Amino acid sequence: MVELHQNMDKFEDLDANMYIVSNDQPEQQLELYQALEEKMGHSLPFVSDPEMELIERADMKNGESAYRGYALMNEKGNIVFNKVNDHWGEEIDKTAEDIKKEYEGLSK
Repeated sequence: MVELHQNMDKFEDLDANMYIVSNDQPEQQLELYQALEEKMGHSLPFVSDPEMELIERADMKNGESAYRGYALMNEKGNIVFNKVNDHWGEEIDKTAEDIKKEYEGLSK
């Protein structure tokens, strides 16, 4: 997650809202949000999904937890792309490239 916050400039040209979704409780997410904000000067908003409803819709559910990865949702709330990738942060250039490619495909 730190890699994402260190590389937000790679996503500046996307006209999209970005969120961090996990099945953590809101209190846990608030702690992480505050730590990121303190360390990085900013943090993306967090969405708490303890019932894993959004995570399941994104096909990112892994038993009682969520896979690491990313997904795109269109303005109607439909998941249009997802990718399970435990190393998305380490591969932030490829991650940004994948997301931009899929995002651009939405507008066609």
